[in-house]
This record gives sequence, structure tokens and C-alpha cells, in this order.
Amino acid sequence: MAPPLLLLQDIHYAMGTTPLLAGATLSVEPGERLALVGRNGSGKSTLLRIAAGTLEPERGTRFLQPGATLRSLPQEPDFGDAPSALAYVEAGLGPNDDPYRARWLLNELGLTGEEAPARLSGGEARRCALARALAPSPDILLLDEPTNHLDLPVIAWLEKELGSFRGALVLISHDRRFLTALSRAMVWLDRGTTRRLEQGFGAFEAWRDQVLEEEEAARHKLDRQIVREEHWMRYGVTARRKRNMRRVGELADLRQRRREALRATGTVRMAASEADGSGTLVIQLDGVTKAYGDAPPVVRDLSTRVLRRDRIGIIGPNGAGKTTLLNLMTGALAPDSGTIRLGTGIEMVTLDQRRDSLDPGISLAEALTGDKSDIVHVGGQARHVVGYMKDFLFVPDQARTAVGVLSGGERGRLMLARAFARPSNLLVLDEPTNDLDLETLDLLEELLADYGGTVLVVSHDRDFLDRVCTSVIVSEGDGRWQEYAGGYSDMLAQRGRGVEAKPSAPAAKPPPRPASPAAPPPASRRKLSFRQQHALETLPARMEALQAEIATIRTALAAPDLYSRDRARFDRFNAALVAKEADLAAAEEEWLELELLREEIEAG
Repeated sequence: MAPPLLLLQDIHYAMGTTPLLAGATLSVEPGERLALVGRNGSGKSTLLRIAAGTLEPERGTRFLQPGATLRSLPQEPDFGDAPSALAYVEAGLGPNDDPYRARWLLNELGLTGEEAPARLSGGEARRCALARALAPSPDILLLDEPTNHLDLPVIAWLEKELGSFRGALVLISHDRRFLTALSRAMVWLDRGTTRRLEQGFGAFEAWRDQVLEEEEAARHKLDRQIVREEHWMRYGVTARRKRNMRRVGELADLRQRRREALRATGTVRMAASEADGSGTLVIQLDGVTKAYGDAPPVVRDLSTRVLRRDRIGIIGPNGAGKTTLLNLMTGALAPDSGTIRLGTGIEMVTLDQRRDSLDPGISLAEALTGDKSDIVHVGGQARHVVGYMKDFLFVPDQARTAVGVLSGGERGRLMLARAFARPSNLLVLDEPTNDLDLETLDLLEELLADYGGTVLVVSHDRDFLDRVCTSVIVSEGDGRWQEYAGGYSDMLAQRGRGVEAKPSAPAAKPPPRPASPAAPPPASRRKLSFRQQHALETLPARMEALQAEIATIRTALAAPDLYSRDRARFDRFNAALVAKEADLAAAEEEWLELELLREEIEAG
């Protein structure tokens, strides 16, 4: 085994009087693909800064192999006094690095290099910082939430670029699809210490749940006292994940209804009836077009209908007009032509992802209540603010914590708590997953599944779109938008391709379009492949067999004296259980995707 390029041992660090890291370790070998995961506020970014050498630990050792090169992407890059984007990227190059690579990376990421750093948008600043980190081709690359503020084409490009990267990679991300594609080992930061799994993200969540279940069993046996709120935050994750299959079933039902609605609207051209005024109809667009000045239309001749309880995702590259479309659908922007009709009694809440509305000087409790009281009104009912905070994974001690000291993910959770406290029947979410940890994403997905109103969401998180949306509206270029039933993966199956980058300059002629507007091929020409059909037929039996094996292993582990009598056998059973549960989760996910694809093909 090669010696590690980077080694952190017994790292301790505290924020004020609160311990953040309490004996954390991190070992990075040549060519490794590590994902660092943990709850918001657990210290992931702090540990990565210590690994990068930009922050000194209070205790512990950091060793970097002599001659090894290391580059990092922080969440908030500091451009200093760099006069241009190119100058900022070139400042990160070493004496033996190729200066042409800096310009090439900027061009690949849609920047010229002449941009002034102070005028870069959030997405442009992230792309510029990525170019600086990637340009030297370092031995170790540390990336903190690299997909934040990036659109789908850039995420796909980055995934491919990192896939061919030869150095070691340590990655923090909330994007499940991104983590699954790139990770080969996991480091879980939990309560100040680290645990390591020598498998990728696909096996992580089942392993984490198993670890927490074992801790819960040990807690009962040893009668240890754990603070109730911390106990709920920790072990409630497992309970929420076990309810996931119920949510999957409900989402499949909603998607089927959306398919039927799309087929109906394609026949009757979105004709509205008087019954729509009862609240069934939320938004209706008929032949809507919107342009700015003499530029080509951002939205061209769009007709669509949103019904109560629909969850509509809006997908497209940066600059395609997603915000314009969202403003048209919510009535904030008037169209140049066509009509927009909003249903009766709409109460809309918009999630401010810029978080400008959060006053950093007030306490968390005050941000939720709006005053100095301890009561927050949720759904017409008065609740104590501490109890409501617990729903969003905050502990009582944080009630008087200033908003300004919360981590980015904690501020995101606070924005969610504020949004769900206000009465609404239409939620508008613009990039809601930025900075959220995996547990909070599970919580958000559950909240949206139980939400009785309608949801419009702009997101570049492919897994989130798959788990939440009943349909997605996708930019097809040239101001055209097309709706597909299902989530992101369903859209790929129907459309046959992902989301392409928007051209940096207008083309002289629009790309040739098919004669018929119906892009997907007829259902009669599409069918499951032999492998897919075989998997669809055999997976149910395999899932039953795995469930039986899991039950057998659990029975063996339940033997009261197994641990003391045969520790090695106990460990083997534990390892087998983790592997079988991971296999079962993967089989369930594959079966669900194939079943949805089969339904889509049969529905035409």
C-alpha cells in the first residue's frame, strides 16, 4: 500500500465553546476518490480547510508528502485584487504548469477570461474558481460543494473532467448523482469524529443507517443518557428513509395523473372549464411569448397547464430563461403575447435562495417568529418555536444563536422553516438544494411529498428532480420549452439526450428542427431492451430473496450472546447485512426506474 499523500490525525477544533472536531482523521492516498459527508454544521468545510492548510487545528497533526501539490475549491472564493478572471486563474499556477490550460478551462466553462471578478455572478464566480483549482492538475484536489450555482451542462462537463482526473480527489457535495459517479470511498464526519467506508456513495446511506441502528441498540442495552433532541436528529434520519418507498409510490401515482393530463391537453388545446375556478386549476398559459428588446424570444408560444398538487421542475442551461418562465407562470411578469390565467385563491410563498431577507444580527428564534415571542404560527396553529426548530434539525441551544454565525446549510434550513411556516398553496423554489446536506434533502423531499399545494422548482440537482417532480419543463433552445411527464431520468428516456449548454453567441440561423413538433419517437417504435425486460421480470424475485436473507441475518444478530461468544462472526454478519441492504436498495431503485420507463412506453 502506498503511503498517504495527505494525513490528518486526531484533529480538534472548536467554534467558541462548541467543539466542532474532536479527534477527526483523514487519509488521502494517490489517485483516491473520497467523498466527505456529514450534516450541515458538522465541520466538513472546516476539516477541508485544515486539509488545505488554510486553517490551523487547535490540536492534531497534518502531514503532506514533500513535493506533493494540492489545490482546493472553497465555498466562498477570495478574488482579492485580481484585475480579471484569467489573472485570478493564472495566479494559481505553479512554475512548471501550462499557462494555456488556464485559458482553455475558462473557455470550456463559458468565460473569456476578461471578466472583472467583482462583476461575476454566483455561477460565473464558481466556474472561475473551478478553473483555478483544476488548471495546475495537482496531486490532490479538494472540492467544497463544486456543483453549487452550476447548471446541468457544466455539471455534466465537470463530472467528465473529474472522471479523467489522475490525482486524488476529496469531495464535499449534496448532489447524490454527482457523488455516486465520482466517489470510491466515503468519510462520514459525525459528532466531531470520522468513520470510513471503502465503498462509494451508492452503499453509504444503507451503511450509515446500519451504524445508527447499532448505536441505538447499544444505547438501549447500556442505558446511556443521550439528549432527546440530539437523539431525534440522529436516528430520525433512518425513520425518514424507511418511509421513502411510500413517497415513491405516491410520486408514481402523481406522475401517472400528470401523463394523462398532458395527453388530454394535447388533444383539447388546454381548454379551461368553469370547474377550474374551484381551485383545481392553478396556472394556465396559452400561446405565451416573451422577448427582451430586439433579442430572440426567451419563451416562444408556450402553452401548459398546472393543476393542484403538481410538482413542476424547470430545467435549462444558465441564460435559457428559467427565471423569466418562472416569473411568467407566477404572474410577476406580463407576456408580450398570449394569455396567462392564475387560479382563484392562490397564496404563494417563494424561497429566497439568496437569503437576502435574513438579518444576520437577529436570533434564529426571532427569524422564525418575527418578534421576541416564543410562538410561531404554522398552518394556522400556534407552536413553540423550539419544537418547530426541531422539525428542521435545529437543537434548542441554537434558538438564541445569531443568524450571522450559522453555516450556509443551516441558513438554508432556516429559509425552509420560514417558508413552510407561512400559509400557502403554491411554493416557488429557486435552487432549494444549494448548501443542504443529505439529511436535510431527505427532510425537504418529505415535506414536499406531504405538501397539499402545488410546487414550482428550478433545480440543477438531477436526483432531487427525480425524487420530487411529477413533470419537468425543459428548454429546447430558440425559446421553445417542452414538458415531459416524470423527473429528470424520465425526461432523458423520452428526449434521448440531456440538457445542452446555451450557445455563448447567437447563431446566424437556428439549428434545424424536425418537421413535427413531437420530438419523442412514437411508442410503437420504442421498447425495452432485452436486458431491461429481463431485469424487470427477475428483479422482484431477487428483492424477495434479499429481504429473506436480510431477515435471516437479523435473526442471527439478535442472539443475545453472539457478540460476547463469537465477535468475529458478529462482525461478519454485520458486514453481510450492510452489503445485502445496499444490494436491496439498488435493486429497488433499478426496478422503479424500469417500471416507470415501461409505463411511459405503454402510455405513448
